[in-house]
Amino acid sequence: MTIAVSAPTGSRSAVALAAVCLSALMFGLEISSVPAILPTLEQVLHADFRQLQWIMNAYTIGVTMVLMAAGALADRFGRKRVFIASIVAFGMASLACGVTTSVAVLIGARFLQGLSGGAMLVCQIAILSHQFRTPTERGMAFGWWGIVSGVGLGFGPIIGGVIVALWSWEWVFLVHAVLCIMTVLLAASGVRESRDPDAIRLDFVGIVTLSAAVYCLAFFITQGPVLGFASLTALSILGVSFASFIAFVIAEKLSPRPMVDFSVFRIRPFSGAIVGSAAMNMSFWPFMIYLPIWFQAGLGYDSVAAGLGLLAYTLPALVVPPLAERLSLRYQPRLVIPAGLFTIGLGFIMMKFGSAAASANWLTMLPGCILAGVGLGLTNTPVTNTTTGSVPPARSGMASGIDMSARMISLAINIPIMGFILVEGVLSSLRTNLPLDADPSALRSLAERIAAGTAGSPGQGISDTIVRQALADGFGRVMLYGGLSAWLLAAVSLMVFGQARKLSRDCTA
Repeated sequence: MTIAVSAPTGSRSAVALAAVCLSALMFGLEISSVPAILPTLEQVLHADFRQLQWIMNAYTIGVTMVLMAAGALADRFGRKRVFIASIVAFGMASLACGVTTSVAVLIGARFLQGLSGGAMLVCQIAILSHQFRTPTERGMAFGWWGIVSGVGLGFGPIIGGVIVALWSWEWVFLVHAVLCIMTVLLAASGVRESRDPDAIRLDFVGIVTLSAAVYCLAFFITQGPVLGFASLTALSILGVSFASFIAFVIAEKLSPRPMVDFSVFRIRPFSGAIVGSAAMNMSFWPFMIYLPIWFQAGLGYDSVAAGLGLLAYTLPALVVPPLAERLSLRYQPRLVIPAGLFTIGLGFIMMKFGSAAASANWLTMLPGCILAGVGLGLTNTPVTNTTTGSVPPARSGMASGIDMSARMISLAINIPIMGFILVEGVLSSLRTNLPLDADPSALRSLAERIAAGTAGSPGQGISDTIVRQALADGFGRVMLYGGLSAWLLAAVSLMVFGQARKLSRDCTA
């Protein structure tokens, strides 16, 4: 049940759509444009490899923590009110990111960006669903929203590279402070207020326990090499993560209004699609954070050229979805989603061979990048449609929330996993090519600097050839991980879908 102030549609709804699309553009840009400036941040702010990881991961963890809570807050206090508040907070956090010279402050501001960005994301979907009532209007609105979101994610790398080349890295963040002012004005005049009077309480226990589980696991993976994975401190952090997750499951089962109703996982199409949702963020999206480092430090391109190279990785994901829709209608998502994941994996394997070529360049990387993007385009839209379409209409909002949470949790965890694999691969290569008496601590420090984008090591007496080979070996391992994980989860998704037709009839009976 929804309460709303009646108002004529038309021009006001167009203004609301503009506000939603502009906020979607900002949300996507803060995921995809920042990776292009990580090498610059490493040099300007003297950030080490783990700090660079946290600059990205703080945003995704913030989004993950707030997704379910923001939906409940918007239902209770008003979607327009929470939407405008989140835009203002996003603008202030972006301003803090752009004016700071401290890595620690930047990481903290990125976390606040993630919190406010996640709230914006949840409100976008709720506002469009309420503002556009007829199927035709709603289809048009969500179509524009999807296009603009895709532009933010797909063109972010080149936009970030151009901003760095023409101005400075600060404007990658500061531009959002300006865009937020425009978005607030549009939202204030165009968005109609709505709320759910049945939303009388928040699932605080579920919010806290899920957030603690994700944060502690990401911290364990990121800081494990420093603390020692088998150390008491590291194992305690891992224990807190598992205990928090168990507490989350128990809390959701006992809550009268849970964030997650685990019974929906009995619906095979839903569960099979959620596996696909997680798989995309175990492979394609986290690797986009590290790919600019390979293009710049490994292949020697500047930030603009690296951004252009990344278009081959992201652009197919914007072009392929219409084909994915037609294939889903003809062959069903239970086949299209695993096929898309298999294509992502094949793209990663081809990128691995391209990076290992004798004269590796953007041409040797191009086939794999395109295939990975095509795979994402085949997977993304069918996953979204299946998660919401396979459950009763009353549960579609929760299904969408679970889908988005699965994506962001997988992304938050796999950013440090890929970083760990990269550093270990570089370290293994250095151990093979350097004298056996090299200091282990200094060697690991060197491996982290190389993985962060340092193409040379002044004062270390190490040739550029060894450094580049180490970087290629490290990235080869990351690409292998991305490929194999996509293939493994493609098989899991296919198995979970199983007798999808029969179980879909059972669910709707």
